[in-house]
Amino acid sequence: MEFLQTADFWIGLFNIILINILLSGDNAVVIALAARNLPPREKKLAIFYGSGAAVVLRIVLTVVAAKLLELPFLQIIGGVLLLWIGVQLLAEDDDGEEGEAKEHSNLRSAIITILIADLVMSLDNVIGVAAAAKGSMILLVLGLAISIPLIVFSSSLMMTLMARFPLIITLGAALIGWVSGEAAIHDSAIRDWVAETPILSYAVPALCAVFVVVVGKYLQSKSSSDNQPVSDNP
Repeated sequence: MEFLQTADFWIGLFNIILINILLSGDNAVVIALAARNLPPREKKLAIFYGSGAAVVLRIVLTVVAAKLLELPFLQIIGGVLLLWIGVQLLAEDDDGEEGEAKEHSNLRSAIITILIADLVMSLDNVIGVAAAAKGSMILLVLGLAISIPLIVFSSSLMMTLMARFPLIITLGAALIGWVSGEAAIHDSAIRDWVAETPILSYAVPALCAVFVVVVGKYLQSKSSSDNQPVSDNP
């Protein structure tokens, strides 16, 4: 346990925790959006298991992320997938409808949504965490494990804010759209081309954010109108 007594260990641990906090804002938004319509008990379970599983996933990704990021079209596919998740989360009606119309109304689907979104959003993020760990798996696991309660707290806080200020739901979905665009333009197949046209670095994420909000709102209003009871005329 001599490594616990070295300054490098504690500096590396602090750096990993700090990086994970700074990079987990969008993950907290996804967790809060995916779990917001669950019953109170399942909501807490979704936050806990979703956050814990996301951290484990990041540990695995850190080992292979550098190789994965060089695979052409992987981040483009991930960006499209994240775009779809953002639309679905915003389109989800908050009025409490039951049955199959509510795709994220159960614990399992919420956790799956959280994991898929975290997988896409973490590909770039884990590079910074891996650099801070400097090859130490103990440091990596410990630093990410300590970050779990921080992600849980931020997700719970975000969910409370969403309940009080519904506009945050729309902003959160727009953030997911923005991240999906960023993931796509950093794909190895088009990275150099995007670098030659700097405006794309902002235009593509912005268009993806607008797409998520517009399509998500449309589907939400369509779902609400379809589920309204039809009154019988006398």
